[in-house]
Amino acid sequence: MKNTQTSAGVIPSQEKKEGEIVVEEEEAEDEDDDEEDDDEEDDDEEDDDEEEYSEHLNEMYFFLNTDPSYVIWAEGRWQENAAGEVVGNADTYFHHILSGRRCDSVKECFEGWSEQNKEVGKKWETLCQHIEGLDGLEQIICDEKRVGV
Repeated sequence: MKNTQTSAGVIPSQEKKEGEIVVEEEEAEDEDDDEEDDDEEDDDEEDDDEEEYSEHLNEMYFFLNTDPSYVIWAEGRWQENAAGEVVGNADTYFHHILSGRRCDSVKECFEGWSEQNKEVGKKWETLCQHIEGLDGLEQIICDEKRVGV
C-alpha cells in the first residue's frame, strides 16, 4: 500500500514503504522540534538580557522659607528594576519660571527674564543660591514633594 500523505520535510516523489516514510516524517518532526527549542532558548536568553524596568517620575517644588510665594518647579525621572533598585542615573531638571521649558540648572530658570523690583530679584536669587547649596540635590528632587530653603 502506498502512503500518499505528506508532511513538512518529506519529499513524496519517491515511493517508499510505509515504515520508511513514517521514520522519515518522525525525523523531520524531530528536526523541526529541535529548531523550535533553539528558538525558545534564544527567546529566553533575550528575556534575560532585556530585564523589565519601571519608569518613575517625581515632581517637586522648592520654595523660599521667608516667602513661600517664590517657587521653583523641578522633576526627577529614573528607572528601577524588578527588585526596586535604581538602574543608571536619574534625570533631574528644573522648569523655567515663565515658559516651563526644561532647564538643566536652577540658574537657567531665569534666562530671558528680568525683574525691575530689586527686592523681588533678591528673593529669587536667594532661592537659587539655597537650592544650589543643597547637598544631595538629585536625591532630594527624586524623593521630596516640597522643600523649603
